[in-house]
This record gives sequence, C-alpha cells and structure tokens, in this order.
Amino acid sequence: MAPLRIGYVPEHFSTPLHFAQTHFSLSAHLIPFPSGTGHMVTSLRSGDIDVAVGLTEGWIAALASSSSPTPNAGAHEHDFKIVGTYVESPLCWAISTGRDRDDVSGIDDLRGKRMGVSRVGSGSYVMGFVLADQQGWLQQSPSSSSFDGGDSAQAPFDVKPLQNFENLRKAVNDGTADFFMWEYFTSKRYYGASRLHPIKQVGEIYTPWSSWKIVAQSGLAGTGELNEVFEKVNAGIKYFGEHQEEAVRYISQELDYEEGDAREWLKTVRFAEDVRGVKRSVVEKTVGVLRKAGVVRREGWAMEEGVGFVKEEG
Repeated sequence: MAPLRIGYVPEHFSTPLHFAQTHFSLSAHLIPFPSGTGHMVTSLRSGDIDVAVGLTEGWIAALASSSSPTPNAGAHEHDFKIVGTYVESPLCWAISTGRDRDDVSGIDDLRGKRMGVSRVGSGSYVMGFVLADQQGWLQQSPSSSSFDGGDSAQAPFDVKPLQNFENLRKAVNDGTADFFMWEYFTSKRYYGASRLHPIKQVGEIYTPWSSWKIVAQSGLAGTGELNEVFEKVNAGIKYFGEHQEEAVRYISQELDYEEGDAREWLKTVRFAEDVRGVKRSVVEKTVGVLRKAGVVRREGWAMEEGVGFVKEEG
C-alpha cells in the first residue's frame, strides 16, 4: 500500500510533523504547499493528496460553500472532511503593506483597497472578509461579498490572487496590491529588513477559533491508515513539547526564522494533545462568523457533511 500523501504549509507550525516523521517513522509522503490552504483544497478535490493540515477558516469556508458532493458519494458526503484538530490556539494574522508605502498606515486606510491573497478561498482571503465584517465595511446584502469574489464595485476590497507569500510582498511594493494578510511571525522576518520585498505591519487580527485542522479524503475516515497518522502526529506533538530547544534549532536553521522569533512563537502556540476530531462548537462558531462575513452563503449546510470525527467538548 502506497504511503499517504499529506499536504502541509512549510512554516514553523509544521515542526511536529517533521518530528513525527524523523523520530516516530510517520510513513507518509509530506508535500509542502507554501501557497497555503486554498491550494490544498484544490489538490484534495483533484485527488493529488490524501490528508492535509491547514487553516480552520479555509477548510470550513470550502466545505460549507460547496454545493457538489463527491461523485458517486452519499448525499451527505463531500470529497474531504475535517477529521482532526492540530492547533488549539488562535492564529495572529499580520496585516502588511510595502515598507515605503506612505498611503497605507493603518486599518482605516484599507477599505476599498486592493487586497492581495494567495487564492480565492484561502485563509488570507477569508480573514480579509472577517476583518471587513469587524470594521462594519460589508454591505447589508451578503451577495456583495460572495465567496467567489463578489462584485468588486460593492465588495470592501478589490481582491488580487497572487499565489504565494513572495508574490504578495512584491505586489505591495510595486503597487499591484495595497495590503495582504499572513501569519505574524512569518511576516515579521520582512519588517524593515534588507530582505527581498520588505514590508511593514499596519495591523493584525486574530482568528476567533482554534487555528489549524486536519482534513482527509472522505473514504479515509475511520481507517487504520488515518488512525496511524493520528498516533504518529500525537507523538510528534508530545516530542515537540518536551524538546523545545530542538524545535528552536529546526525552526531557525531549516525554516529560516530568527531564533528569537522562534522562541517567542513557542510562548503563543498550543498544539492539541490528541489530534483526533474537531469540537462541534468550533465548527458552528466558524460557520456563523463566516456566514455573517458573507464568505459562506449556502443555506442548510449540516456539519455532518464536512466533519468526519466530532471531539467531546471540554
């Protein structure tokens, strides 16, 4: 049997996956997706990967907005389902623009501007509309901020899909985009630095939910293959918690973060002790916020359609 193909974002949050493979023989092919969750949604639906670790809002936005279950599947099945919780803590999204952009200095300057995103449907896209909702910038009708981009004349931003973090940094410096959102510590490396396409921070927003979930092709839910992945990832997370110095070395030497930033990030992150399942309250809250923000517009979506394992509350 071929190893499972697991998609992940090659940033500091992936460290326990690295430990699961190097120290606990996780038998899987880890496939990096630097462009993020939106790209993994596409790859799951095309069958190019079997399992993926990505952002809560990206998975739920895709599942709750989908109107087409997997061909030949039951009426309440989708091509992939949320099966686990990877990170329990929220994610801090930094809002950034070009280092020398004097026209963008704070959140109040963002309304109606060009928002760079990796892909439509990605976390960087979804959180832009959560921000707009928090700021009161959305029109009364949800159709003004549809998941597919909406009417740019009415939407709070002109959305510019730019694929990856490097392109986003380049765009806010050359004027293709005015701002973008990306994880704080990944962005921080480029603030006022002499690196390629430097940026500056103009704001931040936290996810109002736990930040990273595990998804899998629907047919994998409940299988021994997936249970083995859970066991190995749990072991990698436990090792991560007990070997913080090794984690700092890996993050700073292999993932190109400053050692001090790696240590600061460790103070903020809380991984799940057992990655199996997702809490019903987390899904319901996320769907509610995304529906209010106009990202999810499909009525009548049942959680059972997109969730493979429900974790007990507490």
